[in-house]
Amino acid sequence: MSADQRPLAGLRVLDFTHVLAGPFATRILADMGADVVKINSSQRAVGTQDPQHPYYLMWNRNKRALALNLATDEGKEIAHALCEQADVVIDNFSAGVLDRWGVGYQAIHAVNKRAIYVQMSGMGDGGPWSKFVTYAPTIHALAGLTHTTGVTGREDIGLGFSYNDHQAGLHGAVAVLAAVEQRNRTGIGHRVDISQFEVGVSFLGPALLDYFGNGNAARPVGNDLPYDNAAPHGCYPCRADRDNPHNIPGLGERWVAIACMNDQQWIALKTLMGNPQWATLEELDHVEGRMANKAHIEKQLSAWTAQQDAYELMGLCQAAGVPAGVVQDGADLVERDPQLAQGNFLQALDDVHPDLGPTWIDKLPIRFASTPCEDYRRVRAIGEDNAEVLSDWLSMSPEQVAEKEQQGTLQ
Repeated sequence: MSADQRPLAGLRVLDFTHVLAGPFATRILADMGADVVKINSSQRAVGTQDPQHPYYLMWNRNKRALALNLATDEGKEIAHALCEQADVVIDNFSAGVLDRWGVGYQAIHAVNKRAIYVQMSGMGDGGPWSKFVTYAPTIHALAGLTHTTGVTGREDIGLGFSYNDHQAGLHGAVAVLAAVEQRNRTGIGHRVDISQFEVGVSFLGPALLDYFGNGNAARPVGNDLPYDNAAPHGCYPCRADRDNPHNIPGLGERWVAIACMNDQQWIALKTLMGNPQWATLEELDHVEGRMANKAHIEKQLSAWTAQQDAYELMGLCQAAGVPAGVVQDGADLVERDPQLAQGNFLQALDDVHPDLGPTWIDKLPIRFASTPCEDYRRVRAIGEDNAEVLSDWLSMSPEQVAEKEQQGTLQ
């Protein structure tokens, strides 16, 4: 993998992360050229730490794999030596785990003043909940995301994927870049504490502002806009276009999102529908009237969209200046989305996995004109890069590495 021209080439990152939030942060860094060394061990290679688990495959490309048994004293010594050579050390365990392994911030800073230590724990360092064990569903619930993203009367639905993990990962990558820039100016590394919980709360800005200013607690509103008047604004059924021989609920259905954010867009949509009588009431040409008749509009519009092909309707709406988008699933994104296809955003790696065969990736969605990030390397097996990493970082010989593998230090 030639990373010499990429923006972060030469940046050494020691990656103690697991599951999603931390590995996503380091994947971003690796995609931009950083030398990310992923620490794992055969003892911990279960569930999301198994290199063949979908999570591991998605979030750990472009990294080198080092097997390190941190239950042994010699494993901890090697970890400490690696930290001495690292620009960045990052983890997303609960607060204090790396301290118990002897590679917490104080231990690292004592031997490497330039090292940047990024801790991405669920609740942050300090506070009564700092030791909580957290995953995306619990963070979503605590941060208010489950409540605010539900529908009226169903506050238990919330998000169906690990949204906050991805956002915490983005915050982690940005924090690393900011800390590197500051270190370049001062010569000193910093400890960076990221609370994934606080990341989630930060998304509730308008809801929190409404409570601070007016005492109004946010309520789940589904597809409605809680703070802006817009109608119609939602997802509407379209003509089914896929077979469903087993009558699986929802399979074959098609939906399109339509958002009329101003009166001009409503008039354009009305014209597209052929100006049906129900839509010609003068009061509907103004948002106040549409909000007052919202239920009626939703019913009539749904009846019309149900007769339309979703993709054709999206095209007609967009041509008329009306925001619209088909509710796509994974098959649509891979097989029929022309926007993704033109940039080859989803692609099979040339670097074929020895056990799984070709693996697919979503490319880095950032394009640098002069230093393109187009080199992608498959996920590595545990310890696959032991000799290479320990030679590059610690000048160990192949014989020394082999000896430590036999001793169980590198496994």
